[in-house]
Amino acid sequence: MHNRVLLIEDDDELRELLARYLTGQGFSVREAANGRDGLALALGQDCDIAVLDIMLPDINGLEVLRELRGKTHLPVVLLTARGDETDRIVGFEVGADDYIPKPCNPRELVARLQALLRRIAWDHKTEVDASRIYGDLRVEPGQRRIFQDGQPLDLTATEYEVLQVLLSRAGSVVRKSDLMQWALGRRLEAHDRTLDMHISNLRKKLGNDDPPRIETVRGLGYSYRVPV
Repeated sequence: MHNRVLLIEDDDELRELLARYLTGQGFSVREAANGRDGLALALGQDCDIAVLDIMLPDINGLEVLRELRGKTHLPVVLLTARGDETDRIVGFEVGADDYIPKPCNPRELVARLQALLRRIAWDHKTEVDASRIYGDLRVEPGQRRIFQDGQPLDLTATEYEVLQVLLSRAGSVVRKSDLMQWALGRRLEAHDRTLDMHISNLRKKLGNDDPPRIETVRGLGYSYRVPV
């Protein structure tokens, strides 16, 4: 079965180029040239992952993402203007799983999509249904959900991956390079703040504990501290 990708991009030439490439790589592609059409298709649960341009002619891509996050956990990769750090930060705060700058390399886009889909598929295939408890958190692998004091945390697919890796090694330091590879499926590169942004979002969603339960170990990585 082909993975179904929704491509929301108003640049006709770029959208057609990416659609042809994705189709050639085995994806089933649906296209939308504006935010409203893309949102309707995404909410129709007719896709496995979405590629969303931020600059759209009707409603901003970040607004589309906000609407999606209120109703679905569909994995979303943002297309952002190269060098626009603000859009990326806001995108992650709103709930993006990853981003790729424009003009984008189709091969890199495919690699990002495949890595994200592979992690989700692997979790569904290999994780047992038995829940795991870490202080006030309960991980339900079969549902890909994490609960805090009995309430589900509203996590993106990537935030779930990052947190469950840290929890599985609670009390130990996880190197940034390892966490990037295990949770995001790619190598850590210089000046890439993707992981830092996901950690920042997780801290907010878990509650601003003092000291923070996700601790930064300078020069190494991160460690999850189980509250007592």
